[in-house]
Amino acid sequence: MAQKLDYLKETPSQTAGPYVHIGCTSNFIGVQGVYDRDLGSEMKTGPVKGQEITITGRVIDGTGTALRDVLVEIWQADAGGLHNSPQETRGKADANFTGWGRCPGHPETGEFRFDTVKPGRVPFGDGRMQAPHVTFWIVARGINIGLHTRMYFADEDAANADDPILSRIEHRNRVATLLASRDGDAAYRFDIVLQGEDETVFFDM
Repeated sequence: MAQKLDYLKETPSQTAGPYVHIGCTSNFIGVQGVYDRDLGSEMKTGPVKGQEITITGRVIDGTGTALRDVLVEIWQADAGGLHNSPQETRGKADANFTGWGRCPGHPETGEFRFDTVKPGRVPFGDGRMQAPHVTFWIVARGINIGLHTRMYFADEDAANADDPILSRIEHRNRVATLLASRDGDAAYRFDIVLQGEDETVFFDM
């Protein structure tokens, strides 16, 4: 659940460069002593409710090459469909689940990984229930403004069919770019394509 920050002015956009990892994932690149562990590296702080899952994937450019300097963040509801946010008014979210994660791409493969839970359904602005989903934010060298997309679950056919966001996508063949496929009993695969024939749907947030 996004926090309202309309009282702040937007800072000028610029390419992330290599410095995003120094500032955000210092332990990952070997800069020690800033944080005990990188912020967002652990989403589960204790026993959590619901189905524990793993999300893996890569961010792929127009040549089919995985970005190795990418930084990926996710936001999501807990298994009960509640956000760990002061603005959550529908109930109290799982105290052992942060709802937010950050992961850099592997320096050789570009792979990212999140150990999380399968989110519950949350209401849209008009009250309709959205399908379970995870919001992604992607930044890397050469990307001036962070890219937003969503990951839905391919095994949630009924919920996906009723989702108010998925139903707005005019070119129905592109819906598949937002669906994560099962990659094991409790694992999902979600590759994000920046350009080309299978370009992922991105959202103006």
